[in-house]
Amino acid sequence: MGREICNSHTRGENFILIFTKTDVKGAYIVELEKIHDERGFFARSWDKKEFEMKGIDSNLVQCSISFNKLKGTLRGIHYQKVPFEESKLVSCTKGKIFDVVIDLRPNSTSYKKWISVELTEQNQKMIFIPKGCAHGFQTLDDNTEVFYQISEVYNPESSRGIRWNDPKFNINWPLEISNISEKDIAYSLFKD
Repeated sequence: MGREICNSHTRGENFILIFTKTDVKGAYIVELEKIHDERGFFARSWDKKEFEMKGIDSNLVQCSISFNKLKGTLRGIHYQKVPFEESKLVSCTKGKIFDVVIDLRPNSTSYKKWISVELTEQNQKMIFIPKGCAHGFQTLDDNTEVFYQISEVYNPESSRGIRWNDPKFNINWPLEISNISEKDIAYSLFKD
């Protein structure tokens, strides 16, 4: 994985987004460069121009919040099929999560690979998930809140998922599952 720094200049200040490549092609961990002063800090968390310069989908049309009462809650593993595929920029604004991305793009060099990253309110990392990838997470704290910026409107007819315990991926979720939806339990095993 390699770190790439993008600079943005506004009113004489230097705001930096740090992009770290992952083992899933087109997925990045995005970190903030904070400018501290006596009040606290300021950081830019989104810059359309910087994302476009990296060739990352910058067409964000929806934002969503997921609040999760119980530690161990599992949401996912979700995606939307063509033509409603979506990219996402995901962060954890309260608590912490074990976040998972699976590459479902047959022509991708990382097809069927998955990665995980811990997103927390303390580390303030984000994960950029490209179109054609599935996404899920497990909460590691009670009362966890997750913020999504999404490139496509939700389309129920295109909504799909992969079972959380699919042996093809063998994801080692860190905690026993305390809460999961009936819909997420009912997803089929992945088929090529």
